[in-house]
Amino acid sequence: MLNRSKHTVPVAISIAILSLSTPLIASADTSAEGIDKALSEGDIALNLRYRYEQVDQDGKPEDARASTLRSRLTLKSGVIGGFMGLVEVDNVSYIGSERFNNTENGKTKYPVVADPDYTEINQFFFSYAFDDDNKTTIGRQRINHSGQRFIGGVAWRHNEQTFDAARLQLSPLDKLTIDYSYIWRVNRIFGPAGDNNNFTGDNHVAIATYVFNEQHSLAGFTYLLDMNESPALSSSTYGLEYKGSLMVNNDLSLAVNVSYAEQSDYKDSPLNYDSAYYFGELSAKFKPLSIAVGHEVLASDNGVSFKTPLATLHKFQGFADTFLATPANGIKDSYLKVATKVGGVKLVAVYHDFEAETGGMAYGSEIDVVAAYTFSKNYSVLFKYAAFDADNYSSDTDKAWVMLTAAF
Repeated sequence: MLNRSKHTVPVAISIAILSLSTPLIASADTSAEGIDKALSEGDIALNLRYRYEQVDQDGKPEDARASTLRSRLTLKSGVIGGFMGLVEVDNVSYIGSERFNNTENGKTKYPVVADPDYTEINQFFFSYAFDDDNKTTIGRQRINHSGQRFIGGVAWRHNEQTFDAARLQLSPLDKLTIDYSYIWRVNRIFGPAGDNNNFTGDNHVAIATYVFNEQHSLAGFTYLLDMNESPALSSSTYGLEYKGSLMVNNDLSLAVNVSYAEQSDYKDSPLNYDSAYYFGELSAKFKPLSIAVGHEVLASDNGVSFKTPLATLHKFQGFADTFLATPANGIKDSYLKVATKVGGVKLVAVYHDFEAETGGMAYGSEIDVVAAYTFSKNYSVLFKYAAFDADNYSSDTDKAWVMLTAAF
C-alpha cells in the first residue's frame, strides 16, 4: 500500500484543497477519447543509476565497499482537462558482496552506506492545473524548496526522500508565488523495512517568493514540523532568503545569497530552545572559472542546536556527511568553492572549515572534489571524493564514488 501507517490527512484539509478543483471536475473529458488521449500523450521513462561507493572511516575495522544499482520506472499520463497522474517505482539491487552497513543489515563493523536494497513506490500522485501558474497535487511526491536547505528530496541517495502530502502552488500576483504543503508522512532515505524509514505527523511547510526582476528575489518561509516518531525534531522555523546578481560585464557576473531564520521547539518537543540560522554566499563567475565563498551558521541555545531534518543534507557541510545531525554546540561552516569546465568535464573543488558555534571548538576540515561528464542526453558519468580531517569531532573519513547513469 502507498501509506503503511494508519495516519491519514485530516478531512478538513483534504476538503479545503480538493474543493478548489471540484467545480471543474465535470468539465474534464472522461470519455473513451479522453482516456485514449491520456495514454497516448503520456510518457514512460527509465533511469538506471549504478554507483560504486568506498568509505574509509577511522574507528571502523573494515572499509565499506558498495556496488549498487537503482532502476527507476516512471509512468506519466497525459493531461485531461487539467488533470494528470504519475506513478514512479524504484528498485535498488546489489551487485557483488554486501560489505557495508546499509542501516538495516546489522553489519556495524563497516561504515554506513545508506542505500538499502528494496522495491518501493517512490512517487504516486494526481495533480490538477488551474492554469499555467496555479496547481494542486495530492499523493506521494517530491517537494524541493529553494536550495533544499530545509525541504528537499536527498536525490543523491538511491532511496529518494519523498512526501505524502497535499500541495498547493499559486501565483496570485504576476511576480509572487506561494507554495504550501501539508505533509502527513515523510518517506526517508532508509529502506521501507528499517526502523527509521519514515516520519509521520502534522507538518506544514510553506514558502512565498517575490521575484522583483531577473536579478533580485526575496522569499519568506515557514516550517512547522510535528514529528511523531522523533518529537525532539518537532520545531517551528521562520525565515527570509534574498538572492541577487549583477552583470559587471560580458565576462564577469557577481551573485549573493543570504538567509536568516529563527527556530524554537514546537508541539510535543521535550526541548526548550530558541536557535538561529545564518547563511551568506558571494560568488563570481568569469570565464573559465566560478568562485564562491560562504559562511553558514546553525546556532545552539541551551545545548540544543538548530535542526533541518527534512533538508537535502548531503548538499551541505561536506560530502563526507559528518554533520547530518547538527552537533549540540551548533556549527559554523566557512567554505571556498571553485568550479570550471575542461574539455566538457565539469570540475568542482570545495574546502570547508568547521567549528562549534558555541565554545569555539575546532571540529575539523574537509576537501571535496567532483568531476562530471555527460556523453549525450542519455548517458553520464560522475566521480566524487570527500576527505574529512577531524580535530575534536567525529573521526577521519574518506569517501569515493563512481556513478554511471543511463536515462531513456
